Amino acid sequence: MRPLRLRAAAASLPLQRRRICTDAAAATSSAASSSPSSPQQSAVKPLSSQFARTPAAGGPAVTDDLTSSLRALLASSPTHPRAFSLLRSAALSTRLPPDALVDAVLAAVDAGSPAAAPLLGSLLSWLSRAVRDYSAATAAYSHMVARGVVPDAKSRTDLLVVTARGASAADALALFDEMRGKGYPADAMMYDAVMRAFVKGGMQGDAVRLFDEMASAGVKPDERVYSLTIAALCKLRDADRAVQVLGEMKEAGFKPWDLTYNSVVDAFVKVGRMEDALRVKDQMLLATGKKMDVVLATILMDGYCLRGEVGKALEFFDEAVRDGVAPTNVTYGVLIKGCVAEGMPDKAYELCQQMIDQGMLSSTYEFNLVIKGLLRDKRWEGAISLLELVVDTGVPDIFTYNCLIHWLCQHHKLREALRLWDKMKEAGVKPSIVTYHSLLLGYCEKGSMDEALKLYSEMPGKGFTPNEVTYTTLMKGYIKKNAFDKAYALLNEMHQNGVSCNEYTYNILTNGLCMVDRVSEVDEMLKRFIREGFVPTTMTYNSIINGFVKAGMMGSAFSMYQQMCEKGITPNIVTYTSFIDGYCRTDCCDLAVKLLNDMRRKGIQPDIGAYNAFINGFCKQGNMSHALQFFVRLLKDGLKPDVTVYNSFITGYKNLKMMEEASKFYYGMVKERIVTDTAIYTTLIDGFSKVGNVAFAMDLYSEMLAKGNIPDDKTFTALIHGLCRCGEIDGARKLLDEMRRLDVGPNIFTYNMLINAYIRDSMLQEAFQLHDEMLNSGVVPDETTNDMLDSLKHVEASPPDAENPILSSAS
Repeated sequence: MRPLRLRAAAASLPLQRRRICTDAAAATSSAASSSPSSPQQSAVKPLSSQFARTPAAGGPAVTDDLTSSLRALLASSPTHPRAFSLLRSAALSTRLPPDALVDAVLAAVDAGSPAAAPLLGSLLSWLSRAVRDYSAATAAYSHMVARGVVPDAKSRTDLLVVTARGASAADALALFDEMRGKGYPADAMMYDAVMRAFVKGGMQGDAVRLFDEMASAGVKPDERVYSLTIAALCKLRDADRAVQVLGEMKEAGFKPWDLTYNSVVDAFVKVGRMEDALRVKDQMLLATGKKMDVVLATILMDGYCLRGEVGKALEFFDEAVRDGVAPTNVTYGVLIKGCVAEGMPDKAYELCQQMIDQGMLSSTYEFNLVIKGLLRDKRWEGAISLLELVVDTGVPDIFTYNCLIHWLCQHHKLREALRLWDKMKEAGVKPSIVTYHSLLLGYCEKGSMDEALKLYSEMPGKGFTPNEVTYTTLMKGYIKKNAFDKAYALLNEMHQNGVSCNEYTYNILTNGLCMVDRVSEVDEMLKRFIREGFVPTTMTYNSIINGFVKAGMMGSAFSMYQQMCEKGITPNIVTYTSFIDGYCRTDCCDLAVKLLNDMRRKGIQPDIGAYNAFINGFCKQGNMSHALQFFVRLLKDGLKPDVTVYNSFITGYKNLKMMEEASKFYYGMVKERIVTDTAIYTTLIDGFSKVGNVAFAMDLYSEMLAKGNIPDDKTFTALIHGLCRCGEIDGARKLLDEMRRLDVGPNIFTYNMLINAYIRDSMLQEAFQLHDEMLNSGVVPDETTNDMLDSLKHVEASPPDAENPILSSAS
């Protein structure tokens, strides 16, 4: 920063320039009149009038006048202050080239004169500081050197600084090397100028190299150089060397800045050495006699979070707040990020709430982190509530809404997604194409293809051009509805609209044929796609092979495998896993084991999918001992069981009515912190309902809802079956209402079980009312429904059967 006196002088510069030029002209006139040989002049023009002219109009005359004025001023004193003012005015106000300015000075005084070096040094500094184009200062320096003048250290430093700013670190270093090559002495400020350029350009290693050269050059680093070097070493993550230089700095009598200490602490934090970071923190506080500030505290909290020790970070936060440290939004951001990463959405929510209460939530970054954390924990209602708290602040952006809407659509909560879509538009947040794709996904997942097409038709009018994601989402929706021909028709529409198909689009269609039980058409469709220019990949063949396997067509799967190999496409672990799954599905587990051994001989390590294929196959056979053997082999191979593996065991034991063993695997999941999904809960609920422990099944249902898992129609069917068997028809009826509240459509088996229960308890009116509700909801009665109602007059109350034939037919 300029000293106050210089800033004041700069503010009145135009006025001073006029006065200086007039005074210089008067001095020139006085000197001329005192000389007997000079002709009498009637009038003398001020130099300022000539400085305003361009060099082309009067360059030589301006130079001559400047030389004459300087000569006259310096004649009375070699350090005449007006000479410096005049030269400064000329350097800043005229368009004289740099070499002309230098020549004017050297024409007024001899190069060896005591006045030359100070004047030219000042000229170089003025050009360096005031002229944005560093080339002017460089040109002046070069001309001085050519004329035998050595600028002083200060002006050379100024030149190095302006070169580094205006050109590059490489140019600054070349100039510095040129100065040193000529034997000009260098000082710490010059090293600092070039080193700073290196650091700014991300060349920390070169900055440290220059620092190391200072000792051999006999130049002692100053406070700035030490601090800059330590900062560079910290960015290089060389914390040990940074501590060494920090010690040298203190030994040299310099007091390190707080920023310097913080850099060293941060360097240790970034390499995970918290103990060393805390040691440097203690040294800093002892040396400075200060309390820990929020910057240092935040760095240390970040260190704990990076090591996964979020609990310690939160303890440190509480301790710092008690000591009077006021957290910033950066502090909260570090803690929120750590909490979300470690699966602590409650604490992240609490910290976000503190930010809101203190009016510190100004960035969407922390807010969106909390939203994502809540959604990851399936707490979508909490996420929406948090959004509503700050909706008027403008913090939620399109990414916030997209995150929520996409999650809701993915998890079949379309009604809530559409409600949020309306709130987003009310808040003035404009949707993006991602928003439209999420809603399209929601409609397609729900099977509401008419609404999906309506939304799709709105996109161009809103400025969004449908792309491959748009069409592929619609294709998947039609395939899910078994309307493959409509999905395939979209391919032609893509071509007509100039949207290119990618590998994923073709794979969706080929896999779609398998999903709608048209596997026999897959080979012909693949050939058609190849004719259109599609180049099938491993993923393509794997998708087709898996489709054949799922359809039980192992011969066709093997033919596709041979075709794949003939085309030079190498099978991978996914290919082999599909065959293992197929052999296990068809009770050919011995062939699957042979294939596994063949994989090992080829150096292909089985993955979790391959092991689950074996485990699932043996569990379906009820051969739990063999399934457990593969579970042990899975662990020996260093793999971690996933939710699919646990579901296979839980389902296997449930089918054997060994619910105690099923519970052990469930609690094993909880211990391993594996998130339980809807399928796991439904399996357990069905199992406990069938063995008569409906109370525990209801507890599991409550736990399921508390953890954010959304029950499906199978979950409710299992619960209603259990309640009906126990004679708790009112509870079963309430669950039917719960289904509607959660937007889960009851199926025919659900209605049949309740109607059967009403008939059994002679509640005939309720049975007929439920039949009417079923018709109004669009569920078509089947033969079981009609048989029950037709035979009402023959029905008498009877005890529940051990196994409900309706549920058996449903499964």
